[in-house]
Amino acid sequence: MAKKQTKKSAPARPQLGDNVEIPGAGVVVRSPITETLEQNYMPYAMSVIVSRALPEIDGFKPAHRKLLYTMYEMGLLKGVRTKSANIVGSTMHLNPHGDAAIYDTMVRMGRGNESLLVPFVDSKGNFGKAYSRDMACAASRYTEAKLEPVCEELFRDIDKDTVEFVPNYDGTTTEPILLPVTFPTILANNTLGIAVGMASNICSFNLSELCDTTIALMKDESHDLLTTLPAPDFVGGGEILYNEDELRKIYETGRGSVRVRAIWNYEKDGNMIEITRIPPTTTVEAVMDKIAELVKGGKVKEISDMRDETDLNGLKLTIDLKRGQDPDKLMQKLFRLTPLEDSFACNFNVLVSGQPRVMGVREILTEWVAFRAECVRRRTWFDLKGKEKRMHLLKGLEAILLDIDKAISIVRETEEEEEVVPNLMIGFGIDQVQAEYVAEIKLRHLNREYILKRTKEIEELAAEIERLGDILKSPAKIRRIIMDELSAVSKKYGQPRRCPILYDAPEAEEAVEEDTMPDYPVTVFFTREGYFKKITPQSLRMSGEQKLKEGDEISWQCETHNTAWLLFFTNRHQVYKCRAGDFADTKASVLGDFVAVKLGMEEGETPIFLAVTDDYKGHMLFFFANGKCARVPLSSYATKQNRKKLLNAYSDKAPLAAMLQLPESEELAVRTSAGRLLLVHSTQISEKTTRDSAGVSVITLKKNQTIESVKPASSMELANPHRYRVRTLPAAGALLREEDLAEQLQLTF
Repeated sequence: MAKKQTKKSAPARPQLGDNVEIPGAGVVVRSPITETLEQNYMPYAMSVIVSRALPEIDGFKPAHRKLLYTMYEMGLLKGVRTKSANIVGSTMHLNPHGDAAIYDTMVRMGRGNESLLVPFVDSKGNFGKAYSRDMACAASRYTEAKLEPVCEELFRDIDKDTVEFVPNYDGTTTEPILLPVTFPTILANNTLGIAVGMASNICSFNLSELCDTTIALMKDESHDLLTTLPAPDFVGGGEILYNEDELRKIYETGRGSVRVRAIWNYEKDGNMIEITRIPPTTTVEAVMDKIAELVKGGKVKEISDMRDETDLNGLKLTIDLKRGQDPDKLMQKLFRLTPLEDSFACNFNVLVSGQPRVMGVREILTEWVAFRAECVRRRTWFDLKGKEKRMHLLKGLEAILLDIDKAISIVRETEEEEEVVPNLMIGFGIDQVQAEYVAEIKLRHLNREYILKRTKEIEELAAEIERLGDILKSPAKIRRIIMDELSAVSKKYGQPRRCPILYDAPEAEEAVEEDTMPDYPVTVFFTREGYFKKITPQSLRMSGEQKLKEGDEISWQCETHNTAWLLFFTNRHQVYKCRAGDFADTKASVLGDFVAVKLGMEEGETPIFLAVTDDYKGHMLFFFANGKCARVPLSSYATKQNRKKLLNAYSDKAPLAAMLQLPESEELAVRTSAGRLLLVHSTQISEKTTRDSAGVSVITLKKNQTIESVKPASSMELANPHRYRVRTLPAAGALLREEDLAEQLQLTF
């Protein structure tokens, strides 16, 4: 008979009594936003800035430094390669961020990945390629690695107290806070770091040129850097388009851009173009995708086929041409329309003593020299103290050896072992350290040869101590040591420049684009939400009402033509340039293109104004809430190389109140939040050639007053316009009268 199963019930949870209270339960605690940011956001931000994203003066982020030091401690500087997985596992003692992050760091530093101009990891196996997003690295269990010989310069004399050591995250070992590098690694390799509220993007320079420049700068602080450091150098090659003004800006301020162009050759027999080097800012796949897009859109008609022939010999992108096409003209077009020519935006943001600083090349090298001088001073001090300690021991030994029989007698006559050292101290007038050293001498060393060698060593030590002392007293000698080390590094590890410098780069001809881009009348529409439409007159006559996103409205429309330039000004004080022909023709029944996505704007960046021009004549007027206005010639936005993105399009010193494009001079009506109106002619506002100029004062504002609107005066109906005109600026304007205000009730300011 089956047993009756009884259902087991879970024990009831203990219940709180009726009179039990939990302190703080259900209470909403309010705190100021500043306090919350200070307690939660700021520690996180500083942690990312100081301990993760930005490189320090030795050229490394913490993740790089921890990995390299672990490999050094594993004996991988002189030994054979070991499995990458073994290195990753050992690095976790210093870097607890996971194996994937550690391995990615090692891959980028590997020679096989071709990310760094001066690689630090001697890799074996598939480490992927930096110039390809699809050529991924193999798993860490399949690859091997060790340190490159150049890493000897990273750890030179690290065991001589050249840098500070701190405990690791769990206190089980120690790690260096910096590496005592003997050359400026901070500029020898390109470094990208994105922190909270700031970023860093450092380009690489040729090692030999960098060492020579540092030496020259140490000899002469006013040294012209361009004479020894003509331009950056990148591991992937590519031609540097020389721009002296831009390079000097980078060298002095740490900000600017370097144009890099792909290297190619034409194979006449196969009627094809072979691209063997591309800019460091792009990949093979990105180039191919862009070219395919241009071919599909009909903007490039000279190409019949394209293929990626990259192999063990290196990068190769092959483009087959149609019969009778000119390869030079095609490449000029591709340079303008594809990433085959691109800019490396420099932002030399470096941590110095835990503080982020944007510095030029000159200032970075100066700071590095100061850092290296401290390393040399600490090393010299360490050697000096070691020599002095040895000298101290030998002085005690010398006193003993002068009367060895007495020493032997003291030892033999001492009854207890612990009394030997004190008796030697009393008998010869030496201290405990010297006596301990003497007491440990082997009996077989008590001979004439040993005594003479030790006496001679005392003389050598005295000379060496004097030399080390002179070094510590003389900053000039320390600088000479640094220069000698730099010369040795340049001679031993220097390589020829990989990026040739193109001093007279041929400009991409405007006619090339116009020949391939058809020109016909169009009407363009730009909405408040950032949508753009380009509609032909025929399609516009057949279409009905314009389709818009709910809540959206058309903020600008004009009749132009397909080859006209479009300038989209954004909320990030930037402008994006393109041709109307870069947008596809559409109909009124579609929303159109979302400009931010179409032009590849940054996250959170939106277009706020559209300017249309054929010849860049006229002016842009930027009215700011503080009453100032900047009148900038539209020609300031016309660049020779037709860059698609321009920084500092207008000033960020004050909030923008209004933006206007004036093809010709015109009278404008400026209205304030206080109900005042000012009629000012555009020619009364001084012209500023600098795009991000803060402008000049136009209207005088009281506290908490701002410019409310700006519009052409011709669009207004005023009973007495002379009341609002002034001869000189700035002016306060006049209160808008009732009769004038009544005329404007239907107008939108």
